[in-house]
Amino acid sequence: MEIQFLGTSAGMPTKKRNVSGIAVKRANSKAWCLVDCGEGTQHRLLYTRLSLHNLQAVLITHMHGDHCFGLPGLIATAALSGRKDPLTIIGPRQLKVFVVAAMAASELTPPFSINYRNVEELSATDLGDFKLEVTRLSHRLPSWAYGFSEKQPGWRLDVEKLELEGISPGPEWGRLQAGEDAELPDGQVLRSEDYRLRLHASRKVVIAGDNDTPALLASAVSAADVLVHEATYTQAVADRIGNAPRHSSAEMVARFAEDIGVRNLVLTHISPRYHGTGEDSIDVLENEARQFFTGPLFMANDFDRFHLAQNGAFGRLAGEGQASASPLK
Repeated sequence: MEIQFLGTSAGMPTKKRNVSGIAVKRANSKAWCLVDCGEGTQHRLLYTRLSLHNLQAVLITHMHGDHCFGLPGLIATAALSGRKDPLTIIGPRQLKVFVVAAMAASELTPPFSINYRNVEELSATDLGDFKLEVTRLSHRLPSWAYGFSEKQPGWRLDVEKLELEGISPGPEWGRLQAGEDAELPDGQVLRSEDYRLRLHASRKVVIAGDNDTPALLASAVSAADVLVHEATYTQAVADRIGNAPRHSSAEMVARFAEDIGVRNLVLTHISPRYHGTGEDSIDVLENEARQFFTGPLFMANDFDRFHLAQNGAFGRLAGEGQASASPLK
């Protein structure tokens, strides 16, 4: 699985960071999903290998503008580029109202259908290459996290077991490998589930929207390989600002991740105040998080690509566009 960050800033863009947008896909697949679509996301895509023709779904975590104002423009660009396939859009009920109004006001009539699905009515569903799960979060507006799990992690035939039972290679082996039960000439029925071994565990990535209560994700991340979560401020800044913004600090997320045993933690949605040096740099957020989380920790930058291998190894791939990153070891 791969994750690519198209925007990592909170609230408004900076010279180095656009507002929220994250691509999720299976490795070596052209199909992809987009979580959040802040203003300018369609321009960010020009620096990547991602195509709007292969976009399966857009999933909006909540209705704040830095997470959804780019959606009408993205639809318009997809239309102008000649997309014909239907597009699924998942998000709060208000999202359809917003998009339909923007399209009506601008007389935008895309040559493809749009399938709107209310996140409030979802619990688990199939979405292209993934099984999708949603988790309600805590923010000023209703906000959600999206969990992406592999639907088919892959199988191999248990040849050793077949040979031990004296079952010779033949058409039955092929049916078992395909997931079908097989009947031997003597009438014995072989159940495919008894003769197939999973190649690896189903991988899972959880991408959270804005959220001031990380503990709400305890169940969602219990079997996850990666958690992507906002870390808008340091705890000192969060204490000074107060509860009104309803965001998480780096310390809050790191403490939760350590307590629950998160395997890999990626922090994003960085306040524009951390665009300088010293106390105004992203390093202060990372240093705070590392005080409380001892596992693999990553600070997301725009265009960063991450790879989740079959064996669970997780890390950065070579960067694209304006980003610089180290290849995965």
